[in-house]
Amino acid sequence: MYGGRHAGHGNNSNAQRAVFDGKRMRKAIQRRTVDFNCSIGKFLQDRIWIRDQRDMKFLRPKPNFIIDLLPPSAYLHNPVNAVATKYVHTSTNKNRYPVNVVRWTPEGRRLITGLSSGEFTLWNGLTFNFETILQAHESAVRTMKWSHNDNWMVTADHKGVIKYWQSNMNNLKMIEGHKEAIRDLSFAPTDTKFATCSDDGTIKIWDFNEGIEERVLSGHGWDVKAVDWHPHKSLLASGSKDNLIKFWDPKSGKSVYTLHGHKNTILGLQWNRNGNWLGTAARDQLVKIYEIRMMKDLQTFRGHNKEVCFPTAISWHPFHERLLATGGSDGCLMFWIVGQDTLVEAVEFAHDQNVWSLDWHPLGHILVSGSNDHSTRFWTRARPGDTVQDKYHVGRQKAEELGLKDVDSDEDDDPVPGLAFFNGGLMSGFLPVPMNPHPAVRADFVQTSQPLVPMDQNQDLTPPRPMDIGDLSYVSTSSVNVEDVPGLGMLRSNIRISQGGPQKGGALLDENYVRLVEYTSIQNTGPTPRFGPQQQGQRWSGQEGGGYQQHRHNSRR
Repeated sequence: MYGGRHAGHGNNSNAQRAVFDGKRMRKAIQRRTVDFNCSIGKFLQDRIWIRDQRDMKFLRPKPNFIIDLLPPSAYLHNPVNAVATKYVHTSTNKNRYPVNVVRWTPEGRRLITGLSSGEFTLWNGLTFNFETILQAHESAVRTMKWSHNDNWMVTADHKGVIKYWQSNMNNLKMIEGHKEAIRDLSFAPTDTKFATCSDDGTIKIWDFNEGIEERVLSGHGWDVKAVDWHPHKSLLASGSKDNLIKFWDPKSGKSVYTLHGHKNTILGLQWNRNGNWLGTAARDQLVKIYEIRMMKDLQTFRGHNKEVCFPTAISWHPFHERLLATGGSDGCLMFWIVGQDTLVEAVEFAHDQNVWSLDWHPLGHILVSGSNDHSTRFWTRARPGDTVQDKYHVGRQKAEELGLKDVDSDEDDDPVPGLAFFNGGLMSGFLPVPMNPHPAVRADFVQTSQPLVPMDQNQDLTPPRPMDIGDLSYVSTSSVNVEDVPGLGMLRSNIRISQGGPQKGGALLDENYVRLVEYTSIQNTGPTPRFGPQQQGQRWSGQEGGGYQQHRHNSRR
């Protein structure tokens, strides 16, 4: 039995204490999880047979197709597959503070959140439950970044202090970096240097191994809100309160180019992994994509009703280079695709207040958001057949009017493990389009096995079987319409049949194995056709409409 002040509730000494006497059963708690192992295993199993999207299975909006769902990296031809709009879980600390920054660990097992109290909170990346908390800084945590080799994490706070952390959360070094709040930092491609920006209007280049300042970049006339190092070049990009985006040479410390695309404070920027696009977000409610080979804006996204929050509320997807997510000060999440003018999808009521930070899981199937409303929320793709309609999409008041269930509860009416798949009005954009779709396929058709039906002893058995074709030179160009045959799946409507013999059957083209299957649904008149050798245990029936008749003792081979 636990004692002390944690045993009761508040100062009530008569509060019920926790008793462990072996006579009371602990209530089972159902925790939500997003199990990605099945999809990864299926992808590794089938990858040898999949050349590209033409060989992928066509996902239909039904729950039983979840077994065919693959990870986002398998759908590189269609970035809409990775849009994460389905609510999964909300994680909140016991002592509530605004969540300023969120970061996944490199292997994706845990999530680290930096709070305005200076604390780090570690959450389980699979079940999203609390793991541990530690006091990392004396002031609000403003930014944290992992090195490219995944061995080190560097964080900075509101007082300008920089700290080094190992993967086991062991703090090894502390640096007095700036005199004012550090807003952002970024590692060089080689991990030997990193850059920081601050409200003091400067950008500093640091030697990571020695922890010493190497160079100060001055040129912005006001607070520098964001900085990011190019993925593989010696080039820095920074955004400031003076509405300017500057490019820097870290070796010489000089500004090489300036962009004047925004009309208000630059709040966030991030390089795309292709090294050619720079995504920027500003207080003018615009999200812009710049092409550095032309030094011009490639595309402008309009949709936010308020400013896009800084500095990490803009995040590119780890696999789909055209997909990015942004968070606004009104609590909304928005998803954009480069090359598409309209908004792809939005979660208008994702949070009650500012969305400060976004980060994708290393596998790309979960997006996590940290907000000023003290909560950390996890979002994933919806499952096949799901209709994403909850209070985060329609609003709390309308959800109550519609009688929608509380998605914050861990109870699920249809708990299907696995990655989810989005079906919120954009189903056509999520499915890999086949190269030669069948025109007569019904939308509700599901390919299943047919049950065995008891048969009469005197009934002629005419099962479909593979046939050998020795010479195709006599195949004519006439065609016959073929209906769906149970157990054979989806069939083509026009199938070429042989005219070298009597019309005893047609040839069905199996979509999966591309083989010819003989069936006997067409009336036969005449002698035995010469389509190949007769199978052992089979004889030709001379009856009208007859075919190959299977002996009873061979029917179960």
